[in-house]
Amino acid sequence: MKTEDKLPPIAVNRKARFDFFIEERMEAGISLMGWEVKSMRAGKAQIAEAYVYMKNGEAFLHGAHIGALTAASSHVDTTATRTRKLLLNRRELDHLVGAVERKSYTIVPLELYWKGGRAKLEIGLAKGKKQHDKRNTEKDKDWQRDKSRIMKASRY
Repeated sequence: MKTEDKLPPIAVNRKARFDFFIEERMEAGISLMGWEVKSMRAGKAQIAEAYVYMKNGEAFLHGAHIGALTAASSHVDTTATRTRKLLLNRRELDHLVGAVERKSYTIVPLELYWKGGRAKLEIGLAKGKKQHDKRNTEKDKDWQRDKSRIMKASRY
């Protein structure tokens, strides 16, 4: 049995967990050009300002920034923030369409990573947080941090 080494993610959208309640997660492939794959391997990808939208029953990633390498070919259009198609099966697409249109969910990109030599995007079905929800999340996080400090100090 071969164990797959966990590679570090290419890009993480930390702000998504702060701004949204993530209800459900799923993995999607991304349709990329060759220069984009090389740039991602070099760590020049960012999904902080990106979002996913549905159009004609297909999912697209908009606003993800994949910077071109300086050695990129001059005959290729290297638009860093072009819209990229997400690769999902029909059942997953139908589920996303239903959640977005009927239940008013938002689809947010959470993490970009490699899996088996292919670039994958973890997306989440999310509901937006209100300001007081964000405050409660911060208070809970601070309490967990303080609690771990107290527990660590009481051991010695």
